[in-house]
Amino acid sequence: MRRRVLPGFGLSLGYALIYLGLIVMLPLAALAWKASGIGFEGLVRLLSAPRTLAALRLSVGGAVVAALINAVIGLLVGWVLVRYRFPGRRLFDALVDLPFALPTAVAGIALTTLYAPNGWIGRWLEPLGIKVAYTPLGVFIAMVFVGFPFVVRTLQPVLASLERDVEEAAESLGAQRWQTFFRVILPMLAPTLLTGFALALARAVGEYGSVIFIAGNIPMRSEIAPLLIVQKLEQFDVAGAAALGVAMLSLSFGLLVLVALLQRWSHRWAERAA
Repeated sequence: MRRRVLPGFGLSLGYALIYLGLIVMLPLAALAWKASGIGFEGLVRLLSAPRTLAALRLSVGGAVVAALINAVIGLLVGWVLVRYRFPGRRLFDALVDLPFALPTAVAGIALTTLYAPNGWIGRWLEPLGIKVAYTPLGVFIAMVFVGFPFVVRTLQPVLASLERDVEEAAESLGAQRWQTFFRVILPMLAPTLLTGFALALARAVGEYGSVIFIAGNIPMRSEIAPLLIVQKLEQFDVAGAAALGVAMLSLSFGLLVLVALLQRWSHRWAERAA
């Protein structure tokens, strides 16, 4: 009889479901139950308020755009770190993890120091009419900052295991560089790239610490949804805060489901390309 390293399917599944239920499902159920305290009409009134819609639009829309930028730049950075050897490569590679290790509040203060009108970078942008700090652009930059490592670290192992024989075969058949990348390499990287995109998106949607300092928190302009939740809690409106949390959770879950569907499609695309 063959012995398995882990317990049998039934026992393993039971432990997994219990852990998932206690750590994930139970808190989410409590959040939904608390949000039901304001009733359906109260929920509609809260979510249809212009201030709430503006905050959700900035948080979710900014997170999507930031994740898309991170997907492109993260692929480029991961490619350079894996495929090339140059002085300072290890230091450059270690700097990628800096947003992981840096406390979010410190990151927000650092970004504000850089991009404020009198900051190191902001003072040069101000004469050009470009204002970053205390604007939606500052929120977007903070989201890019916190989500960037997820794409790079997700792609690096796959890029390292990617055989160059496929590229050489494409070149020997007369394919140009852009054809080799888009028709050979990208289909193989697409599932992993979408995973990195989803992780960066999930990180940016609920980001608070690094965004709150550079956002300026101007209602209807640079106010993020997590700040509205904190304000509701400070006003002892727990049900309202929970309702906003459920709204953000629903939007985030919908986006992640869409990314999962794109991953399935990209797997089929990669299989056809292979």
